[in-house]
Amino acid sequence: MNVHRPTRQAFAFALILTSALSGCATYSKCGIEGCSGDAKITANVQAQFDQHPELGGPNSIHVQTLDHVVYLSGLVSVGMESRTAETVALEVPDVSRVVNSVAVAH
Repeated sequence: MNVHRPTRQAFAFALILTSALSGCATYSKCGIEGCSGDAKITANVQAQFDQHPELGGPNSIHVQTLDHVVYLSGLVSVGMESRTAETVALEVPDVSRVVNSVAVAH
């Protein structure tokens, strides 16, 4: 019996697409550039991730901010990394909420 298993890339693409679509309502509110301060929040979250080498290499977790809500996506090797990323993002000033779509690669 042959069971089709999606590849990691397909799974990652699905997660990124889900995160992007959940932010569509914010685009109409803030425009394509995002809301005031969103770019700074994204930069601050990424800077905090750089202080946590256990979160994997650079760009293993994608960060996007829309209306002060941080969206995380990507692949990590263990579940604890996903939870750590969410906790670190929540500690950044002006973050109102974190939507964590980081998947664990098996």
